[in-house]
Amino acid sequence: MMRRLLPPLVSGSLFGAGLALGGMTDPARVRGFLDIFGDWDPTLAFVMGGAVIVMAIAWRFREHMAHPLFAEKFSLPDRSDLTGRLIGGSALFGVGWGIAGLCPGPGIAALVIEPASAAIFVVSMLAGMFLVRLVEGNA
Repeated sequence: MMRRLLPPLVSGSLFGAGLALGGMTDPARVRGFLDIFGDWDPTLAFVMGGAVIVMAIAWRFREHMAHPLFAEKFSLPDRSDLTGRLIGGSALFGVGWGIAGLCPGPGIAALVIEPASAAIFVVSMLAGMFLVRLVEGNA
């Protein structure tokens, strides 16, 4: 059991630490990035650029692997995954991200740095996830 939980725990912790180090747990920084006609903050562009570089390297390694280290096969998206539900959810995510200045990863990482304000976001996020499951009949 622990062998299965260790890779996601380590990668999630590394991801959270990177978000905190990059300042992405600060909603003002994220809103500053989205304010392109005002006091624009390019920090998020550098964080995204760093992520693209890491992913480009990982993608090259993937080409030479028969399967992932901790799974039987790769699970890659294709055009059939592009649905109206996905597009609508992505738009809703973007609007919420712009308003709150946080998305799920930084919101959870912010629980360590600013638990009181981040808890409001995380509880709201979890309530929204439950509401979607309730509406879709998956609760």
